[in-house]
Amino acid sequence: MYHIRQETAQDCMAIKEVNNLAFGRNNESQLIEELRKSRSFIPQLSLVTETDTREIVGHILFSEISIETKNGSIPSLALAPMAVKPSYQKIGVGSALIKEGLKRCKELGYHSVIVLGHPEYYSKFGFIKASTKGIFPPFDVPDEAFMVYELQPNAFKGIQWTVRYPEPFLNV
Repeated sequence: MYHIRQETAQDCMAIKEVNNLAFGRNNESQLIEELRKSRSFIPQLSLVTETDTREIVGHILFSEISIETKNGSIPSLALAPMAVKPSYQKIGVGSALIKEGLKRCKELGYHSVIVLGHPEYYSKFGFIKASTKGIFPPFDVPDEAFMVYELQPNAFKGIQWTVRYPEPFLNV
């Protein structure tokens, strides 16, 4: 069995390993390292999945971003990255991380989460195309892959918005 908890400083190398194995490259682990040094990092929203033997097998990170409107900035969250060791994939570890993460995001008072990911996967958790809510990415990505989850009902009612990512996202 496994459980989800907030990352600690001792987890950094294991988190790096999880992400490198899951993605087959180090871009995501570099992003995590840069985000940890930024004002966008929210320690309570960097979560790990740990087995009963204390092996870290999954990680999810939500960091603060802003959504720009004609009337100013609104804080939001980016879900990125989310990774599970290949030998633990397809058994619910990632789903549990997303559900627990969204719950904690809501408890902290956030209104929305943005993700750039696989629509078939993230739609299972209630993510929808961001463009249907008038939210647009700051860079060219497939419309169906840029998604939003409203933690508060009608968080985006009637306004057109553009997401602004912090510097670490732009460098990786």
